[in-house]
Amino acid sequence: MSAVPRLLVALQFGLMALLALRAEPRAAGPLAVALLAAGVAVGLWALSANRPGNFFIRPLPRPGGHLVTSGPYAFVRHPMYLAVLLLCAGLAAAGDPWQWAAWSALALVLAEKARREERGLAGQHAQYAAYRRRTRAIIPFVL
Repeated sequence: MSAVPRLLVALQFGLMALLALRAEPRAAGPLAVALLAAGVAVGLWALSANRPGNFFIRPLPRPGGHLVTSGPYAFVRHPMYLAVLLLCAGLAAAGDPWQWAAWSALALVLAEKARREERGLAGQHAQYAAYRRRTRAIIPFVL
């Protein structure tokens, strides 16, 4: 694996840790709780639709993996990234304004991971181009 995928994973987890460490649970209002709950729900739904061993944390398709297009994958190609963004938005909502800067950086990292992953998936699965045309990348009906 080249250095860039490793760097993206390190940045993702570093930003997630920063958001978690700076969150203020006492300041968590209903919006923060709703975002956290939505992130957990989307993450669990994605895990239930994708069998263990079929996905990587790195932005590379797993050799021999199969293309999942059901469950949340019917709406977005990267539901785990959506789950991470929702969870971390809940953490940012319960923190200070710098949390949103970290969240924005995380969104950029995940967008780059998705772009790299999609290049590999398109080369590995002939049906990926059609799947990509009918689904959004990360945010249902939007992006």
